[in-house]
Formats: sequence, C-alpha cells, structure tokens
Amino acid sequence: MIVIGLLFGLVAGLLAGGRLGRLIDVRLRWVGLIFLALALRIGTQVAIANDVDLAEQLRLPLYAAAFGLLIAGLWPNRNHPGLLAVAVGAAANGVAIVVNGGWMPVWLPSLEAVGLSSADLNTGFHVLLPADINAEFFLRAGPIGDIIPIPIPLLTNVSSIGDAFIAAGLSWFIFATLLRGKEDPQGGITLGPGRKIAADTGVGLERPIILGGPRGAGVASQPPVGSRVRGHPYVRLALDPRFAAFWVAQTISLLGDRLHQVAIGVLVYGITGSPALTGFVFLAATLPNLLLGPIAGTFVDRWEHKRVMIASDLIRAALVLAVPFVASVNILFVFPLVFLITCVSLFFRPAKVAFIPRIVAKDDLLAANSATWTADTIADLAGFPLAALFVGFLGTSSADLSLAFVADSATYALSAALLAGISVAPIVREVTPRVGNAVRTFMGELSDGWRFLRSRPALIQNTLISALAQMSVGVTLALGVVYARDALDGLFIPYPQNYAAIETAIGVGNLVGGLAVGALGARLRKGWLVVGGFIVMGISTVVLGLTGNVVLALVAAAVIGTANLIYIIPTQTIFIEVTPIELMGRVVAFRSSLVFGAMTLAMGLSGIFAEAIEVGVVIAAFGALTTVGGLIGALLPAVRDA
Repeated sequence: MIVIGLLFGLVAGLLAGGRLGRLIDVRLRWVGLIFLALALRIGTQVAIANDVDLAEQLRLPLYAAAFGLLIAGLWPNRNHPGLLAVAVGAAANGVAIVVNGGWMPVWLPSLEAVGLSSADLNTGFHVLLPADINAEFFLRAGPIGDIIPIPIPLLTNVSSIGDAFIAAGLSWFIFATLLRGKEDPQGGITLGPGRKIAADTGVGLERPIILGGPRGAGVASQPPVGSRVRGHPYVRLALDPRFAAFWVAQTISLLGDRLHQVAIGVLVYGITGSPALTGFVFLAATLPNLLLGPIAGTFVDRWEHKRVMIASDLIRAALVLAVPFVASVNILFVFPLVFLITCVSLFFRPAKVAFIPRIVAKDDLLAANSATWTADTIADLAGFPLAALFVGFLGTSSADLSLAFVADSATYALSAALLAGISVAPIVREVTPRVGNAVRTFMGELSDGWRFLRSRPALIQNTLISALAQMSVGVTLALGVVYARDALDGLFIPYPQNYAAIETAIGVGNLVGGLAVGALGARLRKGWLVVGGFIVMGISTVVLGLTGNVVLALVAAAVIGTANLIYIIPTQTIFIEVTPIELMGRVVAFRSSLVFGAMTLAMGLSGIFAEAIEVGVVIAAFGALTTVGGLIGALLPAVRDA
C-alpha cells in the first residue's frame, strides 16, 4: 500500500508539471532523526532475520525506539502537506508492534483473501492474530494490525490502517513537493502568481493578487505552465498543510464508513430477509437528523470545532465497534446503536462545515467544498469494491462481518489523531451564562439560527426544495440492498457484489461531478447548478428503478452521482457565503434536520411500500418526485438566481 501511495504521488505530481529536483530541495527539520529511525527500524529487522541474538533479545525496545524517533522527527515537520498523516500512521503501526512485544500482528482471513497463508508470513516480524474477532483480538491491537487485503498483482499483501495513512500522507507530500514553488529565505512557498503560504506556521492562503490587465491589453507574457498549475485551486489546497491533513483524515475515515455501510445492510437483510427492516435500519440511522440536528448545531456554535470533531470521531469509534456484538445477541439491538452513531455524527457535520472556512481562503471555498465532497467520492470508489470483497469472503453473519466494523472503528480513531495535529486560531465567543437563565439563553440561540435561515429566501427556499428532491436519496439508500438482490438480473455481477457496484458507480459519478464543479463551477450561476442537478438526478433515478439490466443500472447510478455533487457543492457554498460563522452550526443543523427529516420519512414509507410493490417501482416514483422538485426550483428566483 505504501508503494502504491508513493507511485501515485510521483505520477500525479509529474503529470501536473512538477519537477523531481524539488524533492532534493525540500527542507525538513530534524531530518537526521528521521533517517536514524528508519535505519534502526530496518536494521533491527535485518539483524533478527540473520539470527543476531542481541537484536532478538532487544526486539521490543529497539522497535519502540525506532517508531518513537520517527514520530519525534516527523512531528516538527507536520506543517508540510501529508507528513502529519505519515506521523499518525507510523504511530498506529508502532503501537500495534509494541503491544505485540515487537511483532506486527496479521489477521489470517485477510491473508487468505489474497491467496496467501501463514506459511507466507515473515516469522521474524509478523505474528498471527486470532481468527475470531474476540477480546484477545482487541487486546493485541487487531484493529490497527495488518487486516486490509491488497489483491493487486505483484503487490499482493495485507496492510494496516496505519499503512493507509502513511501511503496517503506520502502520496500527498510527494505531490505537493513536486509542485511547490521556490522556498524564499523567510520560509514561504510561492504557489503561483501572487500567492504564498507560510511553510512553517501553517497559516492559510492569502487572497490572490490580480496581475496583468484585460485580455488583449498588451500583457507581455503569461506565467509559466508550472506557475499556472500551482495557482489552480485544487493544487493550492493540496499545498496547504492544514487542509491536506483535514482532507486525508476525512478520506480515510470515509473509507471505513463504506465498509460498515455495506456490511450493515447485508447483515440485517441476511438475518431478517425483510425489506422493511432493512429500510428501517437506515431510517434509524437518519432519524436523529430530524430530532436532534438543531440542538447539536447550537452546541457546536458554542464549542471549539476541532474538539467537537475529535470527540465525535472517538465516540463513533467505540459505537461502531459494538455493532457486530449486539447483532449477535439480537439484530433489533442494532437499530438503537446506529441511531446513537448518527446522533454523534450530528455534532461532527456542522463542526466540519464551520471548520473549512477557518483553514482556507474565501476564494478557495468552492474548491475546498468540492475537494471535501470528492473525498466521499474516493471513499466510494475504493471503499465499496473493498466492502464487496470483504462481504464476499467473510459471509453474512454478525461474527463474519465483524472486520468491517473493526476497520471503521480504527479509521475513526486515527482520524481523531490527525485532526488533533491541525493548528487553527481560536474563535472568540461571548461568554454564555452557566446558571439561571442558561436554558432561556440556549433557546434564544436556537431560535436565532432558525430565524436567520427563514429570513434568507436563498437559504430557506433551497432547503425546502432540497427536502422534497432528496427524498429519492433516502429511498435508494434504504432499498439499495433489496434492489440489488431482487430487481437486478445478476447476469454479470452477482449479489451482493452488484450492490457494491451500484454504490461504486455513484461514487464514479460523484468524482466527475465534484471535479467538474470545482474546476468550472465558478463560471456558472450556483442556483442553476442546483436546479439542473435535481432534474438530472430525478430522471436518472426513474431509469434506475425501471431497469433490471445491471449495465444500464450502473450507467444510471453514475449519472445520479454526478448530478448529486452538481447540486450539493453549490448549495453548501451558498450557505457558507451567506451565513455568519457564529451561526453556521445552527443554520446548517436546521437545514440538515429538514432535509434529512424528509429523507427519513421517505425511508420509512419506501420500506413499507416495498413489501407490497416492486422495489424498482418505488425507487422510480421517488425519482419522479426529485424531478418535480428541480422544476419547482427553476420557477423560484431565489433558488435559480443564487
């Protein structure tokens, strides 16, 4: 996995016009400490492999020292894009090795999934975990051991969540280094014409300086290609160490979410065989948006956003880990658990939205939102196929599917560690009363968010149209597993792999839509992007519901994914542009409650309808409703002209 990350960063950087020589010029602090750590790590393994008794006896302290030195060397360089992720990944691997007395734990079912066996292990460095996911598995740091199968020819292996962080971080570091501008004597890095970011402080990007004059006004020459590439919004974000760390943290965590999303749908449907109960488990996962969203948003506006995200990640790590254990007792216990997971996520989501404008320049907000949603897309593209592999070889019982939830739990924990390393200036807030009229003050703050949302036609009308149009999203989420098993022909892709394939196709569409909006969205009116996205997504959902051909279904799903991002990114940008930062959590939470409330209603109704009507017809009907929502938006000036 680390090799894949290195190659990806190198190839992407060179294709974008980067130069290899910049890898030599990069300035790192305490670089000698990093090389010493790597030499100690590799040297210890080589010495043990060559039967050096002293190395074997000192295995644990030597490995512990190697990882400790590596983390100590990486931490002062965390403001270089990607290196904070490398430090977090190295820490995770180091903990796994130390807990196991100097061996890296490997899970045998993952080895077997890629065609390997215990005979292929390096017995001088690897040790097998219990095949069953039990107390011993966790006490031996199984969630951060080598549990991820990599079935790629010539690179067949099993990797850890820590390896994923290291690979992502190194890929980002190499990409950013190849493209970076010349470092000036004061430590700044020139990103492109008129832009600079402080290399050591982590300060966000400055506003661009406009150079030259109108087209044809006699400009002597355009900037070099490399400078224009570095000036692109996506590249500027890639070179921003804080956004890089934020983006990597979310992407890795979202990969784990895709694992447990597929696993929980297959788990419930496999045990109950009921479309209604399968829909209800996703309903339980969205119901808190309707009940608790505004309350969570009000608290988020009082608290530090970074702390909220870190705490949310850690709590979700514990809750996700409990899913397979409660399912083994009674499948109905899963419903309140997924309800709780979403309750915690309600605090994370507005904090995440409010955190973005604190770490990027205003001019880069659209691109930053696009990049953030593209993280979901990358998770779709990698996570759903990986989930299909897991489900395919693990089975459908709660015990069999435990690994999906274990991996997701580990990604939450490591995401929290990565977020903890991001530096951001605190927001100065008014001190709120702790006693007496605290409840009245809280309700007043809550009302402020609703009044602001209601008083801005561009926001409230967009919200109401979205609530109607996005009901189809809830239906496809709730009935996706049922649709894949009962409606698709299964000629080319069997169940449950076809379910993962549909979700992957939506991810491909998300990638296309996210990149398109990020690159071209600034030239188009955001309101028309919202309207067009709804109409196209609605028509594509109708096609998805009415076809049983898996190929046509995949095409329709890809178009749905594209249209989905075409309306989501401009909508999020409109809210960020219009809403003051001190109201952001409440306003976003109220919007989310209305939209997810409608989606929740659709989930419940669709599960009931699917018991009596063909599942494809139910999906098509709600797709038609989305199309109607888009047409209504086209008639409302506050929506279409935003």
